Amino acid sequence: MTDVTTATTASAERAEAADKGLKSGALGLISSVVVGVASTAPAYSLAATLGFVVALIGPQMPIIAILAFIPMFFVAIGYNELNKADPDCGTTFTWATRAFGPKTGWANGWAIVAADVLVMASLAQVAGQYVFLLFNANGIGGNPSSGWVLLVGILWIVAMTYICYRGIELSANFQKALLGVELTMLVLLSVVALVKVGTGHAPIGHLVPTGSWFNPFKTPSFSTFVQGLLLMLFIYWGWDTAVSVNEETADAAKTPGKAAVISTVLLLATYALVILSVQSFAGLGTKGIGLGNPKNINDVLSPLGKGVFGGSGFGSFLSHLLLLMVLSSAAASTQTTILPTARTTLSMAAHRSIPRSFARMHRRFLTPTVSTLVMGAVSIVLYAIMNDISAGAVIADSVTAIGIWIAFYYGFTGFSCAWYYRKTLTESARNFWMRGVIPTTGGVILFAILVWSVHLDWGPGFGYTHWKMPFPPHWDVGGVFVIVFLSALVGLVLMLISIPIFRPFFRGEALNANTPTQLSEDPMALVMPVDGGGPSATLVD
Repeated sequence: MTDVTTATTASAERAEAADKGLKSGALGLISSVVVGVASTAPAYSLAATLGFVVALIGPQMPIIAILAFIPMFFVAIGYNELNKADPDCGTTFTWATRAFGPKTGWANGWAIVAADVLVMASLAQVAGQYVFLLFNANGIGGNPSSGWVLLVGILWIVAMTYICYRGIELSANFQKALLGVELTMLVLLSVVALVKVGTGHAPIGHLVPTGSWFNPFKTPSFSTFVQGLLLMLFIYWGWDTAVSVNEETADAAKTPGKAAVISTVLLLATYALVILSVQSFAGLGTKGIGLGNPKNINDVLSPLGKGVFGGSGFGSFLSHLLLLMVLSSAAASTQTTILPTARTTLSMAAHRSIPRSFARMHRRFLTPTVSTLVMGAVSIVLYAIMNDISAGAVIADSVTAIGIWIAFYYGFTGFSCAWYYRKTLTESARNFWMRGVIPTTGGVILFAILVWSVHLDWGPGFGYTHWKMPFPPHWDVGGVFVIVFLSALVGLVLMLISIPIFRPFFRGEALNANTPTQLSEDPMALVMPVDGGGPSATLVD
């Protein structure tokens, strides 16, 4: 009897330690797809990116958007397959650790955090601008580095952090409302624009779609082609949030991965329609609403409102609704950027690779408290710093830098899938293609883009900022490269500091290929290592 009691007690202790404390079963397939699509912030991503893409590749935007979808879709399949085996909210951090070891896993966890923190400045800036544009305060809204824009942007981060703190269901419901407004306005904008082009009511400078728009060999050079792909990766980025909330999803092993794949397909359809219509209606001119106008490079959508809908009556209402759409898009993305970052650091802390405080959970809201609040605080500090450098131009370069981090951890996810399943790839044709060839191909494409982009970004010719070394050899280095280098350096230093502190993890004892996976439906499934180095979380009020 004593042995039975002891075994039962030990099992209960393991279950309590293994449970991260997230609210399981809170999301279904529809909510997961909403989170996945909303996380990419289609309206914000298009507004903030298309101007830069036009400057690089001109009218070939539609084919670049389609080609960028291919590696994203391939990697989404890898996410789906890996999530079936290991539905852990750490996603790539956990999977890369299992496949390639703790240092590679930790580096990928850092890549997720770095990308998410860097994008917060751009999101907050756009949100701050659109609040003023919505109320016709164009003088303030037209100045991205304005102190008022900075203040509103910071308040925006605070508000979205609070919503994430309050719970995943509140976050998902908020996302549904925001995404509804966003997709409705994007479709309406596209349809009206195409109708005006087709009926001859488009402004001077508009274009009629031609087959050359879908010919990638018409791009100016291979270098600009790769840079365009990198920027287009940014507009697809974010669907993996659907997998990051896997432990809070019903049927955690199947639903999140399925939602990720569905999200990428929906995004392709949305982007293809919007890019085709916007390019046709506005044209590529350098004046007015033309997509080549340098004044619109940071935001190509807001100037289109009056042109597409008109400036009076109901048209004015729709123009303001378009501004609200981009604002809601930035809001949705701000929120869903905090979600995966907080869950990545939660998983890293639960597996004891960073301080245990990041695994603290709220008793009532069942959300990672420290992880969420730290993400919000760091984002505010970094936004303020970046806004002060080069009149905020460094924020534009951070968007390109984010693309490199995206390619890094998405690519590693593809490689991790093939390596994790390497022993069973030949068991069936499905395994060979879905778990081997397709994810690996996605990873290879993304890493090829990454390497070429780093090569290009070294020089000051690409990007909007640069840094000349004040010491020999006095190299003039591109701002994008500096951002990537500094964020990688910070990650490397933190990892080197962590290695002697979190020895069980870095020795491969806390998490490895043989560590059983805890499923939400089966909290007893994870057996803690003998030294106690497995997942654990702390509940706080």
